[in-house]
Amino acid sequence: MELSEQNVKKQRPVHLDLQTIRFPATAISSILHRISGVIMLFAIGILLWLLNSTLTSAEGFASVQSLFDSFLMKFIIWGILTALGYHLLAGIRHLIMDTGRWEELASGDASAKAVFVLAIVFSVVAGIWVW
Repeated sequence: MELSEQNVKKQRPVHLDLQTIRFPATAISSILHRISGVIMLFAIGILLWLLNSTLTSAEGFASVQSLFDSFLMKFIIWGILTALGYHLLAGIRHLIMDTGRWEELASGDASAKAVFVLAIVFSVVAGIWVW
């Protein structure tokens, strides 16, 4: 038997069933940290545009102020605050991990789940504050 035939005969999955793959909490935390960073990049553009509009004239300030009465703008601001809160919490977790703590499997998993819980609490508080 050739070497390539031996490799094929190994017990390997024929295809990856993506619906059965479960990421650990640490991987989800890391992926969401990156996604929240990208959201924050776009949020900076939105917030700078709003700031520029408010500083151009009194009419610009009034129009931005009236924008904040709409549900869509409140939702956008809530989304920005939620992304910022999660990014901050996950960033602190990563900084602590850079010091050599929470690198074990159990403590890393617990810290990732703690970030999820704190981010949900922060998101609810931000939602109450915005609305």
